[in-house]
Amino acid sequence: MKLVKYSCKTVLFFVYLGVVALVVQPAVAASKMPSFALPDAVSGNTVNSEVFSDKTLLVTFFATWCPPCIQEVPDLIMLQEKYRDQGFSVVALSVDEGGPKVVKRLIEKRSINYTVLMANGSTARAFGGVVGIPTSFLINSKGTVVKKYPGYVPHKVLENDIKKILN
Repeated sequence: MKLVKYSCKTVLFFVYLGVVALVVQPAVAASKMPSFALPDAVSGNTVNSEVFSDKTLLVTFFATWCPPCIQEVPDLIMLQEKYRDQGFSVVALSVDEGGPKVVKRLIEKRSINYTVLMANGSTARAFGGVVGIPTSFLINSKGTVVKKYPGYVPHKVLENDIKKILN
């Protein structure tokens, strides 16, 4: 048996690919999106999940103090802009304990163009438990959760998955 020698850089590269594959590979879920009625972060008005019926959604749990969550904002803005006319919406659920004022500042500062609601613990539990943020759920137009993304998700991955279920 002949042993093959790999350089340290090669080994590290393959370890890196393995870690990326684990992080980027979304878990598949096959459940209905839970219903909710949550306050809008800007207006304070209650938004019922029924307003999103027949839409493809990316529901993302986030916080204003979370660097990967903030890193996703420009991508979410672009996705909302690009696909909203095809029945797609981003719905961000804030888990900030500082309340809507801090979230409203982020919305205004970043010119966020998608719905941002104030989540509560029962909402996170209803989605199957959100143990870290960001955590996102891709939901088809029938209301079925088709993918769960724990952690930051690259723009291309989100866009490819959205396009697949919009078509």
